[in-house]
Amino acid sequence: MTDSSRHAILLAARRAFARNPYADVTLRGIAADAGVSASLIVKHFGGKESLFDKVADFEDAATALLNAPNEELGRCAVRALVQFRRDNNADLLLRVVFALGVGAERAMLRERFRRQVVHQVAARLTGEDVPLRAELFVAQLIGLGAALAVDREGPAATAAIERIADLYAPALQSLVNDHQIAR
Repeated sequence: MTDSSRHAILLAARRAFARNPYADVTLRGIAADAGVSASLIVKHFGGKESLFDKVADFEDAATALLNAPNEELGRCAVRALVQFRRDNNADLLLRVVFALGVGAERAMLRERFRRQVVHQVAARLTGEDVPLRAELFVAQLIGLGAALAVDREGPAATAAIERIADLYAPALQSLVNDHQIAR
């Protein structure tokens, strides 16, 4: 399977699981959306359950976003998020937003996201309000991802990655730094 076929399958699966209850999603529908055969999906991903499991996995996203020492974490996360969007026409985190509905699969997606992303950020922080700071750090990254997804030709979508990092990373970094938060 080519990288482009794999990418198309994962994007189609993300769309399908985000828009429909798990029971209504079919491999044939995902295959049609991706422009591949259902048998190719089964061959490389297994059945619907294992494909959903792959779509609901945020481990690679966390690794990409958190691949820096704490002193540089805000800037690294911004650069990784923007670079991934530009390279893949997809976002590392936004699929969790589609897990806002009801249903066991959406609850599982939210819990996995908390465990694989938010808790990973929290594990790196020290000082006061660690859970709150971790959630806000991740929320700001989701916000940046949403801005890039909404206006694909606007200033944030076309600016140099380093310029975006210059402007956006300080707010993220302030959540990472171990300091007393004013009350």
